[in-house]
Amino acid sequence: MSNTIHTNEDPWYVHVALYTVIAILTVILIKVAIIDPKEIMEREAYYKKEARLRMTNLKQAEILWQKKNGSFTDNLDALINFVKTDKFVDSVVNSIDPVTNKSSNPFVKLSHGEFTPDSLYRTPKSQQRFIVKIDSSETVDSVVTPAGKLLRLEKKIVKGTKYYIEDPDGYGTVGSLDNDALKNTASWE
Repeated sequence: MSNTIHTNEDPWYVHVALYTVIAILTVILIKVAIIDPKEIMEREAYYKKEARLRMTNLKQAEILWQKKNGSFTDNLDALINFVKTDKFVDSVVNSIDPVTNKSSNPFVKLSHGEFTPDSLYRTPKSQQRFIVKIDSSETVDSVVTPAGKLLRLEKKIVKGTKYYIEDPDGYGTVGSLDNDALKNTASWE
């Protein structure tokens, strides 16, 4: 009976190459499984926070528009121009609450530290315009004589008693066209 020991005599550089491949694959796996998802999650969190801050400022702009004009608007360009140029908005933004002695500015600062009216046009993620809608309702009233004869029909169209703001990227909505209780309420509140 012969005792032969079989030894693997692969050259050393084959082992070095295999260990190098294993190390490279480990680094790639860590990047793909841990680092990239963390960056994606941080970016998504930023988009969500920034979009909601912008929608909060759009809500405040709609409220100021309604205080001055008596109804809400679905014209985003006119709304942002109103925020940028109207003296009423400027007086509200620059006023001080006499009770608390704090600023009465209804607009919140964005992620970069200041409020920028031009940021209200577009969502931070896809750069699509925010969706802004207002309601409209039509009422018809009949005017009759005491004898019951129809004199005329009065038709009244009311626009802008409610508004709705939506982020096309899906980070939330503000207001409702159907429910008065949700008039100035954000979906994330």
